[in-house]
Amino acid sequence: MSKDNNRDSLIAAARAALDNSYSPYSSFRVGAALRFADGTVVTGTNIENASYGLALCAETVAVAKAMDEGHRGGLEEVAVIGDTAAPITPCGRCRQVLNELAELGGTDPVVWCAGEEEVVQTRLSDLLPRAFGPASLG
Repeated sequence: MSKDNNRDSLIAAARAALDNSYSPYSSFRVGAALRFADGTVVTGTNIENASYGLALCAETVAVAKAMDEGHRGGLEEVAVIGDTAAPITPCGRCRQVLNELAELGGTDPVVWCAGEEEVVQTRLSDLLPRAFGPASLG
């Protein structure tokens, strides 16, 4: 599979996750997809809560699912998409959560930030420079 097909299929998986969004308060749906070195793709979507601070972002849900499935590293690519024309990026909390998983395998995943009209490629280290992670603790 070509690099563009890999990117497009990962973004499509993130887009499909939008259908499961529970976002009655903001109406801002977000989908995320993680691709691991073994080819596994794990998706997540945002889940809001009436107690706003308890909402879960799509990327955090995807990481929690991946860790529950036994993934501890090997994170190669992340796609995140919203119902917006312009690309969206992971929030600060999600950048930190993604970094934890990436550091477990020593990777710096590509992050595809997508909107309906544009896709921007970056790296997690560009979104979260000088990150605090497992290696910072000792």
